[in-house]
Amino acid sequence: MTNIASSLASATELLTQSSESAHLDAEVLLCHVLDKPRSHLRAWPEKELLTKQCTLFNNLVQQRQQGHPVAYLTGSREFWSRDFEVNSDVLIPRPDTELLIELSLDLLSNITNPQLIDLGTGSGAIAITLAAERTDSTIIATDLSNKALNMAQKNAKKHQVNNIQFLQSNWFSQITEDSQFDLIISNPPYIDGNDPHLSQGDVRFEPESALIADNLGLKDIQTLCDQARQFLKPNAVLLIEHGCDQKSAVQTIFNAFNYRHVKNHTDLSGNPRVTSGQWTP
Repeated sequence: MTNIASSLASATELLTQSSESAHLDAEVLLCHVLDKPRSHLRAWPEKELLTKQCTLFNNLVQQRQQGHPVAYLTGSREFWSRDFEVNSDVLIPRPDTELLIELSLDLLSNITNPQLIDLGTGSGAIAITLAAERTDSTIIATDLSNKALNMAQKNAKKHQVNNIQFLQSNWFSQITEDSQFDLIISNPPYIDGNDPHLSQGDVRFEPESALIADNLGLKDIQTLCDQARQFLKPNAVLLIEHGCDQKSAVQTIFNAFNYRHVKNHTDLSGNPRVTSGQWTP
């Protein structure tokens, strides 16, 4: 048998060549195996691991060496201080996307019983977070993937939110024509199919359908900007996440479809990450 400290040291050394966060990855994987918080690792460095724990940990480390995302290996990722279950059917929630939550809550601050729609919900992180933060809201969360919707519904049950309707839909295709929303939100596919980043890091293992869009990654954003106008209440807002190098292109799309007060918003790293536009018929 081996103890916590030596297991972490060995795993960190093995992961150094394949991960920029080798020690953190090792800690997260070992916490998953032990079902303990990271503080446990520091408090009990000499604690011996059981043989089955060593076997499972070593297996996870090997998969991480091959590039498998830590979130898929542990089956979870934190978003807005909540734990969301994830698998390879959905994108891994990222801290950058929390900007959508901040902006949404600010835009809805003076609206009672708001009606929202989250298009391409994936794990449900955006819709569920907003449903939990604004319990008076009514939310529709759509995805084309039934597997993604199953995961989102599982997360909604876990977080005990019941003000979301999950709907399999290709963007607005299954939304009734008379539906009107105070806010429309989406983190759509926005990566160009030839982008070299697709062969690097976690995205190698994430669903391509949730990552890649035609027309240099802009096709789905164009579709959303076009179709959303029919479903926004007067003066309501469309929020779309996009790549940090797409700021000007996305603003051009919003302006082409006659949105007003088009703005770009930066994430915690200072990168342009979300564009908003107000619809005035």
